Amino acid sequence: MKNTLKGLGTALCVALPLLVQTPAGAATAAANAGADQALVQRGAYLAQLGDCAACHTAPKGKPFAGGLPMSTPMGRIYVTNITPDAQTGIGGYTEAEFARALREGVAKDGHNLYPAMPYPSYAKVNDDDVKALYAFFMHGVAPVQQENREADIKWPLNMRWPLMFWNMAFLDKGAYRDKPGKDAAWNRGAYLVQGLGHCGSCHTPRGVAFQESALDESGSAFLSGALLDGWFASNLTGEHNAGLGRWTDEDLRTFLKTGANRHASAFGSMTSVINNSTQAMSDQDVAAISTYLKSLPPAGGNAAPPYAYDPQATKVSLDRPANDAGARVYTAYCMHCHGVDGRGFAPMLAPLAGNPNVLAKDASSLINVTLNGTGDLVINGVPSPFPMPGFAAVLDDRQIADVLSFVRAGWNNGAPAVGAAEVAKLRQSTQAGR
Repeated sequence: MKNTLKGLGTALCVALPLLVQTPAGAATAAANAGADQALVQRGAYLAQLGDCAACHTAPKGKPFAGGLPMSTPMGRIYVTNITPDAQTGIGGYTEAEFARALREGVAKDGHNLYPAMPYPSYAKVNDDDVKALYAFFMHGVAPVQQENREADIKWPLNMRWPLMFWNMAFLDKGAYRDKPGKDAAWNRGAYLVQGLGHCGSCHTPRGVAFQESALDESGSAFLSGALLDGWFASNLTGEHNAGLGRWTDEDLRTFLKTGANRHASAFGSMTSVINNSTQAMSDQDVAAISTYLKSLPPAGGNAAPPYAYDPQATKVSLDRPANDAGARVYTAYCMHCHGVDGRGFAPMLAPLAGNPNVLAKDASSLINVTLNGTGDLVINGVPSPFPMPGFAAVLDDRQIADVLSFVRAGWNNGAPAVGAAEVAKLRQSTQAGR
């Protein structure tokens, strides 16, 4: 993740150590006792940076045992077991075979992995980090015997051999190399964003072959926002309205650690990323990511004037909601959380005025979150007190279109209106994916 490519859902956080003492695991425990625990612990941290749990742990499933369904344009696939079980997991992998799967998308038996596994990003992971990850998955994760499930993709689209040609065209091999002229923080941030963080997997638009349009800042489309399984992954460039142009470095660091700031709150797949990954990052790594992202030039905007807050016209509409269908819905269902002024009560309740997700060209995220709500942010074990509820059972397509059109026009947001047909389409697709 409700999951495409990136894999959504409420996955369990990585815990150290994740070992079990069973008769069948006695030999494993003995081997783990001799493992380099510092290397295992470092690998655990890197697994959090890579958000491995979010995709490889199914809801209510055992850590890293797979089984999570993921929708792709070709059909549904099921994430694999990456515990060290020798029969059903990766327990038989050598470090070299593990590295090949991670960075080239080729399994131990030679079959190609679907690029739903973000190996085009993991190709940039350096050898030392691969070694630590291998140590963690072999010695820091409990083996789970759970068979992998075959994909639901029909023949001939289920044939794997064409992926060899896909890799030849779109896989850039070779670990990340520091860019001359950039400081250590920038290069660390670039390494994490482009590599283990695989941010481009969601936030970069894809081409006709479902490849990322750019893998680093040398491509103008990189991290400029993309539609993904009913959500629009936000623009992470310096674009003023829909991107990070108005965010300070502190704003971005706060968002990565807590999932909310004065501009926006996390939803969709980003909730899982915050819960399982970014909140556990060291302050130095969060600062490095912020340094890198804040250096990206504006891209992917809609050429609208820079946003400036103006409450007056919206206040008049809310004073007389009977004259505006969207205002009527807003006053009944939205105003108590998001306010007459549209500024919400950040960071607890997201603002709507000037929110980059409201200003985005694509309204899919607004429609989806209004229909289905979003999962709880869980920061340091404490769930957020005011999660966004879903209104699919309360509001019809026309009402949701009206209120979102009102919000996108309100407080000088100036974003395009939403049509009832857009809402109906997303309602149908999200219900089918449940």
